[in-house]
Amino acid sequence: MPRVSRFLERLAAGPPIVADGGMGALISAAVPRLRSPEEANVRAPQAVVSLHLGFINAGAELIETNSFGANRRKLAAHYLENELETINSTAVRLAREAREVAGRDVFIAGSIGPLGESATRRVRTDLFAEQALVLEGRGVDVFAVETFYDLEELEDAVLAVRSVSSLPIVALMTFDETAETLAGVTAAEAAERLNNLDVAVMGANHGAGLMAALAALEQMGGDGKPLAALPNIGLASLAGGRVVYPHATPDYFAEFAAHARDLGARIIGGCCGTTPAEIAAIDEALAEERKPRARLEFAERELLVSLGEELLETGLARALREREWVVTIQLDPPLGGSSKGLVELALAIGESGKAGYVDINDNATARAGMSSLIVSATIERQAGIETIPHLTTRDASVMGLESMLLGAHSEGVRNILAIT
Repeated sequence: MPRVSRFLERLAAGPPIVADGGMGALISAAVPRLRSPEEANVRAPQAVVSLHLGFINAGAELIETNSFGANRRKLAAHYLENELETINSTAVRLAREAREVAGRDVFIAGSIGPLGESATRRVRTDLFAEQALVLEGRGVDVFAVETFYDLEELEDAVLAVRSVSSLPIVALMTFDETAETLAGVTAAEAAERLNNLDVAVMGANHGAGLMAALAALEQMGGDGKPLAALPNIGLASLAGGRVVYPHATPDYFAEFAAHARDLGARIIGGCCGTTPAEIAAIDEALAEERKPRARLEFAERELLVSLGEELLETGLARALREREWVVTIQLDPPLGGSSKGLVELALAIGESGKAGYVDINDNATARAGMSSLIVSATIERQAGIETIPHLTTRDASVMGLESMLLGAHSEGVRNILAIT
């Protein structure tokens, strides 16, 4: 039976297809100084084959070509646009080579990602169609049009692929913990529109982690098309110039696979941060027909306010509300362990009457200094002047940021200058 027919039959009759994991993130970690992960197809082809084999040996029945960002617009940003044909052709050849070496008849999905910048519908259609034409010509079995934040761009991509190919299309969007895109489109709204397109599968990938994918599946399910879930292992952070993903046990992914299957997923895998270990856990859970061990519940997060806590307006908030000029002096935290000098300086600023606030830098010039939040709490307590601590996201996870903010709040800090 042709692979396309077998793919469609698996979608209809099951069992779910196990997909691979985070190819791009692993390639970037394995091959140094790449301009883009797709460049590895021509610079380090054996590394690409090795990663494909790792996922196949872990149980993946569908692997994606290393071509996610290989459209002309994205390649041009790295001066690789003249190698579009070579990069995409080689991506398919390496996936097919891994299939042959493994001796397992896995499906090969031609990966197509978003452009990464705004463009007209005509330009988007031309760029997606150009890439799809190369991928089909070299022998992919299906298309994975994935990691789209913009529903209209995803629709354009699907129509572009369909204009040059009749192969099945897996259409995947990226959602946050509330099952919404960055533009505020809910998973239910996305499913309603994707149901009207000629796609074989729709679902969620990348995003804010496993629970975000499950929340999206719950909204997208019903009597529509088969579903897919290929989430990140969690939200990434930046440490020492490297993208770092949180740790999740394989058993956590096994539990995710059981829930995803029960929500109607017919393709289950991973995205950034997931390795063959997580894919093996998914494969084992599905093979054993594992039942979920915990009930799946989705609850909207709430900001908890302690009983008796006063919700007072800060001086800064009042000044901005009344459209007054705000004068603040920026201070750099000490690089050592004593804040005495900074407190004395803040006290002098307050007594001068020339500024109503001090804003505290956060690791200025990428040098480690005292925490801006801790220094701000100390200044407010000892100098009596309102502070505006800077807060950057580069050195902490989401949980770490929440923890620091809660601690600062308990010490009376109420203003934040958020810097990305």
